[in-house]
Amino acid sequence: MNTYLIASMRENAGKTSFIIGLAAAQRKKYGYLKPFGDRLIYQRKKNWDYDANLIIKLWGLDEEPESVTMGFNHAKLRYVHDEEGVRRVIGGMVEKASAVREGMIIEGGRDICYGASVFLDSLTIACCIGAEVIIVVSGEPDAMLDDVHFIRKYFNLSGCGLKGVVFNKVRDPEDFKETHMKSIAALDIPVLGVIPYEEKLTHFSMHYLADALFAKVLGGEKGLDNIVKHFFVGATSTEACMRNPVFGREGKLIITSGDRDDMILAALESESAGIVLTNNIIPPSKIIAQAAEQGVPLLLVAHDTFQAAKQIERLEALITAADTGKIAILADLIGKNVSIKNF
Repeated sequence: MNTYLIASMRENAGKTSFIIGLAAAQRKKYGYLKPFGDRLIYQRKKNWDYDANLIIKLWGLDEEPESVTMGFNHAKLRYVHDEEGVRRVIGGMVEKASAVREGMIIEGGRDICYGASVFLDSLTIACCIGAEVIIVVSGEPDAMLDDVHFIRKYFNLSGCGLKGVVFNKVRDPEDFKETHMKSIAALDIPVLGVIPYEEKLTHFSMHYLADALFAKVLGGEKGLDNIVKHFFVGATSTEACMRNPVFGREGKLIITSGDRDDMILAALESESAGIVLTNNIIPPSKIIAQAAEQGVPLLLVAHDTFQAAKQIERLEALITAADTGKIAILADLIGKNVSIKNF
């Protein structure tokens, strides 16, 4: 049985998306572990890793999210396990998770060195269980070249093998290949694929936004599947906002104070995906009724408009179990751009 550890040089390179897309493209039944949880969520009085919880749901695995992760906190892991203890626990987790599966995937931490002080960095885990390492690299072209040169010069892969490198979220794949692939080939590092950037994967739904903001849905629940493609801060006069080209686009999110009736009505009349109402101010009932009729969600938050906008701007469009469209896009991207026959 093939066992792969998916690592990344930098945070948010797209490891989880690659794992989901790979399994969907191959239609293979993989076991899954994420030994060091780095995307912590707290639900039903338990700590879970978001990525682990997502993949367990998608793949229908017979485990609880907390059972595929050793821990989330450096200090606690350092107190509970020494190096030999980590090896023993990881070995048992792999044996259990790989039963009746066609392969095994272990997801590394947020970057390749994360967890090194508690023996849970990607390379230590891979060498412990004899997994082949796949490194997902993303960013600007020069940063990706820095990463592959660093891999070639400094990584000690004794005890495990480098399956290869995947370049992810590449804005211009053809130019990247033409300009850089010859020099990369000279490094003798296997390149498994170059995955193009796909803007649709960066969009999120109003339902996802409501959960991320811990917002109260005042109305328009039937539009919670609406996709947010742009967002616009309605802090100036309505007339000035309406002259802005972004205000006229479909799929926009309007962020404005709940007492801006004029702005809210203008947003409802201009094919908005949804409206975030700030300052914990509830608009008149007739506006809520209109939003419900049109299927435009109204999300109420306590933050002021500036704080809410900054929070949304920083929001990462994580995949959810309901994102069948995104999963299909990932499967297509990986099926067409990654050499998956050798997996």
